[in-house]
Amino acid sequence: MKKTVTLGLFGLAIAAAAHAADTNELFVNIHSGNAMAQGAGLVLAGQALEQKANVRVLLCDAAGDIAVVGKEGPKLKPRDVTTQQMLQGVIKAGAKVEVCALYLPNTGKQPSDLIPGVTPAKPADVAAHLLKPNVSTLAF
Repeated sequence: MKKTVTLGLFGLAIAAAAHAADTNELFVNIHSGNAMAQGAGLVLAGQALEQKANVRVLLCDAAGDIAVVGKEGPKLKPRDVTTQQMLQGVIKAGAKVEVCALYLPNTGKQPSDLIPGVTPAKPADVAAHLLKPNVSTLAF
């Protein structure tokens, strides 16, 4: 009986490790101030989430503005939504969203100025994430 339980647990551990190795992860770095470029990155992030990928979005430079309360930007066709609304959609779908470490101190903003679900990035955490196997990257 003990041998059967041990073999069963070993089998579960192998299955969990195999699943972890198959997990797709997408890292989307958005730094453009162009709403269409931002939207393109967020559309692909949303599609990856629908396909069960883990998604992490890093907003830097002018793109950080879409994470600021009250800075919605223009509506994009065909859905007539702003990039901030798109960002809120990927957050709701499970994406981890951060502004780069340089954004807040260089814009005079505080973490409290960010919409819910967006946090300041920690460079060491971002670097460690990028070095993991199975992480695909996109930049806009």
